[in-house]
Amino acid sequence: MGKIYQKHLLLIVGGLFVSLLITSCKKDHTPAPTPAPKPIATLGLYELQSTIYRRVFIPISQVGDIKNTYYSVFDTGSSAMTMDADGLIPASMITSTGITITGDSLVVNGITVTKQTATLTYGDATNGTKEYGNLAYAIITIGDVNGSVTTKRIPFFLYYKAVDVKSGTSLGKHENDVFGVGPNTSFSNLAIASPLSYFTTAANVTQGFKLSKFDKTAFSTNGTYVKDLLTIGLVPDDLNSAGFIMHSLVHTSAGYSPNIPATIVYNGKSIQGSLLFDTGTPAFANIEDPNATTDQTTLPANSSVTITTTSGFSYQYTTTSDYNLTQVLNPSYTHDPRTIFSIDFFTDNEFLLDYTNHRIGLKN
Repeated sequence: MGKIYQKHLLLIVGGLFVSLLITSCKKDHTPAPTPAPKPIATLGLYELQSTIYRRVFIPISQVGDIKNTYYSVFDTGSSAMTMDADGLIPASMITSTGITITGDSLVVNGITVTKQTATLTYGDATNGTKEYGNLAYAIITIGDVNGSVTTKRIPFFLYYKAVDVKSGTSLGKHENDVFGVGPNTSFSNLAIASPLSYFTTAANVTQGFKLSKFDKTAFSTNGTYVKDLLTIGLVPDDLNSAGFIMHSLVHTSAGYSPNIPATIVYNGKSIQGSLLFDTGTPAFANIEDPNATTDQTTLPANSSVTITTTSGFSYQYTTTSDYNLTQVLNPSYTHDPRTIFSIDFFTDNEFLLDYTNHRIGLKN
């Protein structure tokens, strides 16, 4: 019996050794875990306030071969980056009536300037700005010493003149530089999309961006840098589990419209409209009411406004003497039917734009 027991024990031990060897080999061939997808970059923005007007600026630290930091208005209400030609191309090329181009295009300072011209208009019939210039291409560095990311060669609008429509006054150099990140792909007769839409993304990263809530306390006269406000590139968690309510965008002749259908209630009056959430509107929210009895009225302090989108996002605010300022306008006066919510919306809510799937996400 003793010998039989020893024989079986040897077989068991031998089997255990083989089993351990096989298990060990399997472990050696187990693939490494897939890294979690990461956004392209997370950058800070500058928050500036002058009287009641609040702006958020994004620094552009290189255009083509020109290394110099310019501050552009971060604008969810338009598409395309626009920059003043001053300092980017030789002054001898810039005249009061246009940019001098010989041939179809000219490469200078790493910037390709084409002969294709356009006029871009911002604002509405009551207050607006026009830029005059040319389609151009360059590699752009977005951000500054606090953090930056560089694009591939992308289109942008190089303007030689910006004019206030109401007064006819020319604006100062680089005063109207705009970093338009909206979903449209056309502007005037030019096909220029958001500069953030041209990045090549890794697997499981979607073209788009999200904004953290702006810091209401950080707006200052000199401009305060607030880190991590802008995330470029959307990961699955952003789109599926971060709590954003998604709104599918409608395709138009100018690309995908950022306007979202909603019910708007102000001081107990309910109207239907389309909403534009616009970081480029620096003070007043503009409620367009076709039944308004006056062209333009400012709601008094302590007025209540509620919006509810058809996708279920809801937001309520109360006006004060210097915050959430709101006007009611008649679209026959502004020639713009959209209700526009200003930069103050972004201090209470998060915003996401998915370029690939043509959606806007809102979260409060």
